[in-house]
Amino acid sequence: MQTYSAAFRARVVQRLMGPRAVSANRLAATVGVSQETLSRWLRHARSVEGMTAPKKRTPRWTGADKLRVVLAAEGLEDEALGALLRQEGLHAAQLAEWRAAAEAALGAPAPRRPSGPSPEAQRIVALERELRRKEAALAETAALLVLKKKVRAIWADEDDTTDPRRGA
Repeated sequence: MQTYSAAFRARVVQRLMGPRAVSANRLAATVGVSQETLSRWLRHARSVEGMTAPKKRTPRWTGADKLRVVLAAEGLEDEALGALLRQEGLHAAQLAEWRAAAEAALGAPAPRRPSGPSPEAQRIVALERELRRKEAALAETAALLVLKKKVRAIWADEDDTTDPRRGA
């Protein structure tokens, strides 16, 4: 059985971890160490203290739990309120945020959606209508210009020696 230096192991494990990690199979072919050995080194490195991020235990508060704490904190003096916050594992800012959310939810009626199109939709419809009107006017003007050119072309072909005032 071959032994490897700690520095070599650390370099190899570093290549197995991180954002640009290489698979153990690919690295095994590169460095000449078996994939099983590389996987074992990686498991050992992840089990060492400090290599993994500490897991935070954040309680998942339901709406009912939040309301229960807000109601329990209502009317308490500073010392009793501090004891409640420590017991629940909360900060005063969280409690204030929950209280504001509860007041907003209980105090304000549900927002009603206006019937009919929104002001933005009405503006879009008006702008599209104006755009269609201007496109029609532009098409009409273009047609008139084409006709004007054709009339000039027709009248320019006549003999310039005749005077229309003479009467032929």
